[in-house]
Amino acid sequence: MDENPESSSLAGHSREPKAAQHPWRERTERLGAALSGESSLLLIMVMLVLIGVFWVLLRDTAFMSASNFLNILKAKTPVIVMAVAAVFVISAGEIDLSVASVPPVAGTLIATLLANGHNIWVAVGAALAVGLIVGLINGAITVYLQIPSFIVTLGMIGVLEGAARLISGEQAVPILNGAYTSIFGQGSLGKIPVLLVWAIAVGASGTLVLRRTPFGKAVLATGGNEVAARYSGISTRRVKITVLVLSGVAGAVAGLLYAGQFGSGRYDLGSGDLLTVLAAVVIGGTSLSGGRGSVEGAIAGALLVGLVNNGVILLGFSTPEQQIFSGFIIVLAVALSGRRPSLLRWLH
Repeated sequence: MDENPESSSLAGHSREPKAAQHPWRERTERLGAALSGESSLLLIMVMLVLIGVFWVLLRDTAFMSASNFLNILKAKTPVIVMAVAAVFVISAGEIDLSVASVPPVAGTLIATLLANGHNIWVAVGAALAVGLIVGLINGAITVYLQIPSFIVTLGMIGVLEGAARLISGEQAVPILNGAYTSIFGQGSLGKIPVLLVWAIAVGASGTLVLRRTPFGKAVLATGGNEVAARYSGISTRRVKITVLVLSGVAGAVAGLLYAGQFGSGRYDLGSGDLLTVLAAVVIGGTSLSGGRGSVEGAIAGALLVGLVNNGVILLGFSTPEQQIFSGFIIVLAVALSGRRPSLLRWLH
């Protein structure tokens, strides 16, 4: 049966390439593809350049000095440790809101044990055991009772905050053990600060495990598609418990580093770090929906937040102004780091 010429003409018209209707469509699609790719690290570099130019214009040589950057890295080493662990948790499709509440417990516990004459490694082991137990509890409840990790770890925050206050009596507990403070905060290997060594060791280990080991692949597969990962033979339950245990231990390590850096254990060690840790992870390119993570990106994100915080301090902002400005920058950076397909559709 012959086609209707008119309908054939209409069909041909409907099949006209969209590029002919919109000459700029192809260019827009290329732009959108660039924006939706792995562009987080590029974004971080751009923001760092902008921040650097801003301070140069203000002629603030203190901010641009190598010693200042080194101080920022040392101050953010505990955050880097927690952010590396958070990459694994979020990449596996879970979240740990209690990671920043473990440092006060670990820090006050080790300070109290050292003050009572316990061996340094016994005290360190006890602090790490706290993180291990917290991670096991979070993981077991999340996996076996099928309660979302968001709820489980949110409740754990209250438990840990109360424990830190109870252990310390809401007082700072000084650490007079020179060997401990040298290993976990104030010492150096030659001219290299020990905190820099910790940051490099944790970052390199996290990158290697996530990219090069079967466990790292299992983490990404679990977060990408848990059902498919399970059918492929991956024990997704074990993966989720493991990443939450790693997060708890990382929180304990951060507490040890804070206590060593400050020379005391306090119930407010790392106060406010949760937002910084999560922002660093998201800015660095880890997907909140799971299946994709970047350890090196999280480290860069933590340093970016540290640069912003340091900059507003050098500018003489008051504490409330520092919080407002830093919070705004963090939210902006996270928003820009997110992929927004709707932006491309709007351009079309």
